[in-house]
Amino acid sequence: MSVVRPFRGLRPGRDFAEKIASPPYDVLDSHEARNLVKDNPLSFLRVVKPEVDLSPEVDLYSAEVYQQGARNLRRLMEDGLMSQDDLPCFYFYRQIMGDHSQTGLVASVSAEDYDNDVIKKHEFTRKEKEEDRIRHIETQNAQCGPVFLTYPDLKDLDDVQTSVCAGEPEYDFTADDGIRHTFWVISSREVNDHISQIFSSEVPFLYVADGHHRSASGAIIARRRRDTNSGHTGLEEYNYFLAVIFPKSQMKILAYNRTVQDLKGRTPKQFIDEVSKKFSVEKTGTKEPAGNQEFSMYVDSQWYTIKPLAGTFPGGDPVKSLDASILQENLLGPVLDVENPRTAAHIKFVGGIRGTAELEKLVDSGEYSVAFSMFPTSVDQLIAVADSGNVMPPKSTWFEPKLRSGLVVHAL
Repeated sequence: MSVVRPFRGLRPGRDFAEKIASPPYDVLDSHEARNLVKDNPLSFLRVVKPEVDLSPEVDLYSAEVYQQGARNLRRLMEDGLMSQDDLPCFYFYRQIMGDHSQTGLVASVSAEDYDNDVIKKHEFTRKEKEEDRIRHIETQNAQCGPVFLTYPDLKDLDDVQTSVCAGEPEYDFTADDGIRHTFWVISSREVNDHISQIFSSEVPFLYVADGHHRSASGAIIARRRRDTNSGHTGLEEYNYFLAVIFPKSQMKILAYNRTVQDLKGRTPKQFIDEVSKKFSVEKTGTKEPAGNQEFSMYVDSQWYTIKPLAGTFPGGDPVKSLDASILQENLLGPVLDVENPRTAAHIKFVGGIRGTAELEKLVDSGEYSVAFSMFPTSVDQLIAVADSGNVMPPKSTWFEPKLRSGLVVHAL
């Protein structure tokens, strides 16, 4: 069963939360981040992307960058803009984007559960990205970016959420992108104990939705500190990492679309003839697929609907039956030479939040030759892959809205 516990959150004062809270580190490049913080000295991007305060020529992985982030976090504390709660708390965090609302439990979760696959994963991680997160956390002695977890819905926890969120929130603001963020502090020990008990008795597994490198780095730090601490008890804060845990019914996954630079010497007609060997191809003008095992393809200023022919993929396999796998194995790889989508330089992945207009723009510019609009992966598909012990193809899921950084920090 899952070990989920409250912690003494390091948080902004109520008057500063809106200014401090920032997008996560991995949705902006350094140039975009610099533009975003230039008029906001309090932005938490100065902690999670501290290169914004240094020369653009600086090596992003230099010690200077990590130390700058630690200085910026320390300054927020010394200036009284952020302080740590006196007692361990859980927190509820609600996001509203358009007509979609999701409310998650902010908690610290067990690194041992991660190692033992009580917290299940669906992606491979890359060592260099793990090491980057580790250096951020070790230098700051804090986890500043939460992992996005999910679990099958539970009425008991839904009832607690409804009761807590009927009360006065600690923070409630709408960010520049139009997404509303509301945050409640659960200071009652009785309620906190009840939440921990629900997870320990009713939630056998948690699932990483987004933040595989953050969760991996949290587990690695726990192992390193455990191995060097002769007085290790298992209760130290380093044994846990920061997460926001959402019921699966509230999750919103958008498509993760693809564009490819060239048709490998083919004319558009020759390319479509080649695609027709594994897919039905119909010129429909439809920009978004209607369901799984269907794709919208944009080439030569036209939208086509393509569907895999019978026998081109194993329907019972939780990984190979995913749309990303079907497209990769039957088209991207054999036709467009995208042998490894993790490393191929001629493919670009476009988050669904940008819409199909972005796909048309990339192809019409001549920079890319073909684009594929995907149907979003479902949470049930994600869980099925994780339960099977396998991983999804790269760039299978795009979660929105993104969790804000800086609303609460897990100090180690």
